[in-house]
Amino acid sequence: MLLPRILTALVGLPIVIAAIYFGGIFFMVFVFAIIMACLYEYGLVLLKAKKPVSRTGLIVFGVLMTIAAMAGRLPDMVDLPSNISGFFIALTLAGLFLFEMFRKAPSFERVANTFLGVMLIPWCLAHLVNIRMIEPYGEYFTYIVFFAVWANDSAAYAIGCWLGKHRLKEVVSPKKSWEGAIAGFVVAIAITMLLWDMFYPNITWQQAFALGACLSVLAQVSDLAESLFKRNAGVKDSSGILPGHGGVLDRFDAFLLSAPVIYYLVLFMI
Repeated sequence: MLLPRILTALVGLPIVIAAIYFGGIFFMVFVFAIIMACLYEYGLVLLKAKKPVSRTGLIVFGVLMTIAAMAGRLPDMVDLPSNISGFFIALTLAGLFLFEMFRKAPSFERVANTFLGVMLIPWCLAHLVNIRMIEPYGEYFTYIVFFAVWANDSAAYAIGCWLGKHRLKEVVSPKKSWEGAIAGFVVAIAITMLLWDMFYPNITWQQAFALGACLSVLAQVSDLAESLFKRNAGVKDSSGILPGHGGVLDRFDAFLLSAPVIYYLVLFMI
């Protein structure tokens, strides 16, 4: 299990680094592809669990919500009002109910599942683009977020497999342990402070420490949230497209809650 996990990371890592390095439309396309893949897997998991969801609504309003999340940054590239986000969110909710009224058997649960999907995936993950577009250090901020989150995940996995004895939340994720969570927390802070000192030394070490701590906690809560979603649906992985990692949603779940919060934290700090 470990070898496929490492090989997949070795193939995917250069793609991620290249997308961050080139930024602009390249990074936007990269994140949009991740969003669409995650939405597809989200809908697939719900359908396997025989839970109602509008897969068309996920895609249509997922695109709209992606634009809504980036609206504050897009005026630099496209002539959009910076306050259009709220309008798009309201339009999405109204549109989902409107679509549902045309069905023979309207379902409130279908609207709720679909709306959660477009908020949790496109809205949250699109903030990665916002982080990359922070001038003039967006590239470095994005490297920090990706490497700290993935270091957190790797440390938690490795130490959890080796030393993990005390279950973190067994009813949600039986394999996650407090030992792994603490190891991920420490490593994420260390990586954040190291990279921040290299890339952006204009903030204090206390601020870098706080950012690393927030990244780790939010990444682990995001991971548990996705585990809760899969456990309720009765599946182990969102798909099997990434050997050793499961699906795209499994690989990027840690960014769901962390990306938007970290984006605003970085804005406050600078």
